[in-house]
Amino acid sequence: MTSVADPIAGALPAEAAQTVPVARPRADAVTFPVASAERELRLDLFRGLALWLIFIDHLPPNILTWFTIRNYGFSDATEIFIFISGYTAAFVYGRAMLEQGTLVASARILKRVWQIYVAHIFLFTIFLAEISYVATSFENPLYSEEMGILDFLKQPDVTIVQALLLRFRPVNMDVLPLYIVLMLFLSPILWLLQRRADFTLALSVLLYALTWQFDLYLTAYPNGAWAFNPFAWQLLFVFGAWCALGGARRMSRVLASPVTLWLSVAYLLAAFWVTLTWYIPQIHHLLPKVIEQWMYPINKPDLDVLRFAHFLALAAITVRFLRKDWAGLKSPWLRPMIRCGQHSLEIFCIGVFLAFAGHFVLAEVSGGPWMHLLVSIAGIVIMSSAAWLFSWYKRVAVKGGTRAKSADADLAGGGA
Repeated sequence: MTSVADPIAGALPAEAAQTVPVARPRADAVTFPVASAERELRLDLFRGLALWLIFIDHLPPNILTWFTIRNYGFSDATEIFIFISGYTAAFVYGRAMLEQGTLVASARILKRVWQIYVAHIFLFTIFLAEISYVATSFENPLYSEEMGILDFLKQPDVTIVQALLLRFRPVNMDVLPLYIVLMLFLSPILWLLQRRADFTLALSVLLYALTWQFDLYLTAYPNGAWAFNPFAWQLLFVFGAWCALGGARRMSRVLASPVTLWLSVAYLLAAFWVTLTWYIPQIHHLLPKVIEQWMYPINKPDLDVLRFAHFLALAAITVRFLRKDWAGLKSPWLRPMIRCGQHSLEIFCIGVFLAFAGHFVLAEVSGGPWMHLLVSIAGIVIMSSAAWLFSWYKRVAVKGGTRAKSADADLAGGGA
């Protein structure tokens, strides 16, 4: 059965189109599969799904909210996004590090970090303008307080500096700063993964354990801590990178084991039962007090073990049954989601902007269930349309670049 543990071909063909043979002197040495012209659509599919779910979860509760995974277990779309980000980043830049050297690959990683940082600051500016305009135009200062920009309005000079340092962030803008920090350390992570992959993963687990033991965190402005603690969430990112650089292949037997399947199913059912007690008070007493005291609170900022295990169970079942050659990946019904996954940074920024716009519409126009549904669907349609536009522009640019190179070659040939 084909799974993510199988060779991953062409996750980002523009940056990983060539293949070099890699020796395997150790059991945990890095190996890269043979590249092909096709992308790994499963990664795009689930990253697009995560972006849709993040957008829906950022809206006030509505009908579509009940279709997001956070209502049926401990993890949510953030775990999917961070894992796939680590996987794809390691696949692309890990190959670049082997083929072009550590220095060149590190420069490319830093360039990507800068792009994400600029996107975050741009989104921050647009988000502030959007909220300030709505709050002023409709004479409702509660928008500023609810979206977390009240401190900016009081001390804009100080707050701007803190925003540039990633310490001040309005509501719903916590994922990109986490991604920036994780990508910033990708180069040494990849360097170590290519030499001692299992040891690198063990170091990541150790840092995660120390984070819980000694309460390591990054402070936020004006108070508190980061909503996603990089010291803890790095485990999911590094685990994704480890899987991309051969770890998933080495785990193929474990993933194919019936024991793994039934343990995963049992854990997901147990997590579902616990989440039912959150929404149905009548069955809350059926949850043993001992388990309740041990389990709560399920800490999201520090990536609680229960959340991480829930993601692993979902991933184990997914890679077991979703084949790489599944015909549904070519279906036009899934194409919008796949396109969104292929332009994740742009679509995430658009989703944050649309989430507040939807919040405004529901507060000022109508908050009924059908309006909630309409706003959610409209947001997904806009995100999908934007992804189609980005894909179309990319195709046109590539064709234009090919023609320009061909014309240059012809001129060069004529001159010779």
